Amino acid sequence: MSGARTRVGELREAVLAAADELLGRRACDRGGEITLERPRRPDFGDYSTNAALLLAGELGRAPREVAERLGERLAERLGESVERCEVAGPGFLNLFLSDAWHLDSLRALVGAGTEHGAGGAQAPERVLIEFVSANPTGPMHVGHARNAAYGDALARLLAFHGHHVVREFYVNDAGSQIGKLGESIAAVARGEELPEDGYRGEYVGELAAALPGASSRGGAELGREAVAMMVDHMERILTRFGVSFEHWAYESAMHAGDPSPVEHTLAMLEQRGRSYRAEGAVWLRTTEGGDDKDRVLVRSNGEYTYFASDIAYHQDKRERGFERQIDVWGADHHGYIERMRAAYAALGGDPAELELLIMQLVHLVRRGKRVQMSKREGQFVTLEQLLDEIGVDAARWYLVARSHDTTIDLDLDLAVERSSENPVYYVQYAHARIVGILAKAGEARVQAALAETAAGAAGAAGASEAEWKARREQGLHESERALIKRLLDFPGEVEEAARRRAPHRMAAFALQTAQEFTAFYRDCRVVGAEPAQVESRRIALSVAARRTIASALELLGVSAPLQM
Repeated sequence: MSGARTRVGELREAVLAAADELLGRRACDRGGEITLERPRRPDFGDYSTNAALLLAGELGRAPREVAERLGERLAERLGESVERCEVAGPGFLNLFLSDAWHLDSLRALVGAGTEHGAGGAQAPERVLIEFVSANPTGPMHVGHARNAAYGDALARLLAFHGHHVVREFYVNDAGSQIGKLGESIAAVARGEELPEDGYRGEYVGELAAALPGASSRGGAELGREAVAMMVDHMERILTRFGVSFEHWAYESAMHAGDPSPVEHTLAMLEQRGRSYRAEGAVWLRTTEGGDDKDRVLVRSNGEYTYFASDIAYHQDKRERGFERQIDVWGADHHGYIERMRAAYAALGGDPAELELLIMQLVHLVRRGKRVQMSKREGQFVTLEQLLDEIGVDAARWYLVARSHDTTIDLDLDLAVERSSENPVYYVQYAHARIVGILAKAGEARVQAALAETAAGAAGAAGASEAEWKARREQGLHESERALIKRLLDFPGEVEEAARRRAPHRMAAFALQTAQEFTAFYRDCRVVGAEPAQVESRRIALSVAARRTIASALELLGVSAPLQM
């Protein structure tokens, strides 16, 4: 665990230890309730804790009195790290930390390098994230694009946090839809009217032109060839989008073998007494798991339902040894959640291991108005068209920058604007600006500044402990202090984003960090600052900011350009 990660953790442990002293016993049972947070206003200190409010009842004292006593204990524990403690409001304790603490934190940031914020998972898991899984009978549209951007960002985030993550795409290449696609292609190739329930859109004509002998064929065989072409195209466009998968699973494979995965899974359900026969069909007792009604697994004509295939697929994932399954589904799957959880439990799985995340819709906005899309008529904006118009970085940013469970309006005009109003441009420009500042300083000067900062009390180039102490006493500008604290927030933000499955927090953090750096650079000269020790620490702080912004962008799948 990096030193930068533990800096705020050390403060929290000091607060808990001081609370233990006041109680005369461990306050660990309140560990989850006692908070240490950054106040919104700097005049309320660097960090604030509610510990006194929680301890007052047990101590039989007024919260403000407890806060005073807690502050005295903390001052003793933290020594030169704290300038003062102030009681505020009904009993909050605000901590004002010294420049020495901030500079030691900067040293920890430099020492952590590009690993700052990484590997914080307390109990790493084997996680399978299944996302996108666009129907292969049509091109991927902007809704699929959001699933792709979110699923990939979540995979990056969980892996960075320390989990072993596998990305998977599930191809729905079974059922009557494949034959319908083949018939649609054949009809277009022959110049005939499409079947009433056929597939429409330019892509159908393109498939008809690309598939040999399409006019004299049709049905499932032609449909399967078309699906293979569609999957190949999906893989190419997703690669362009920065999304790749370790494994592609196929629904057709769920029906192959003797016994097939579907047969194997249905036999398990029968043995466990979780399925039954009625009206000539086989049903699953999903009502036992909270579903509103039992669901059909095998129709009266002997055909398996899609639900049966889906259950078999999730059992297959269980048998591959994943401790956690995360499915990223479209907005139209909301009613599918309870039945899938019930099926998972019926197989003996712990429903807590199965996370079903529902994505909300994406609306494209141009010149202040939503772009109309009609999938029924084959008129929709594809992922490829979106990338052609606004590029990979803007698309990924805007599709992930809001929580997955909220509808988003993607402003196509703003997405390509090169101004501070465009958040992805603003963050990328901040990164490029830092690169330019460091280039101006020169590689040798940057490396010397990093070595000097990382050396700490031992000093660089023979500096004594007294000299290092003197450097620490050269007052920090408030913008330096603010930027250091922002960078120290990164491990906690990563942990929270991973826990909440919320990669959009990384977009917010990247933007806030870029804004903090802009304020720092406005207020503090970097290259050429005097004395030389001040220049060194500001160069080192710039390096730490660049690394952290780059890490946050990488978690979003957005590039960190060297120049703009």
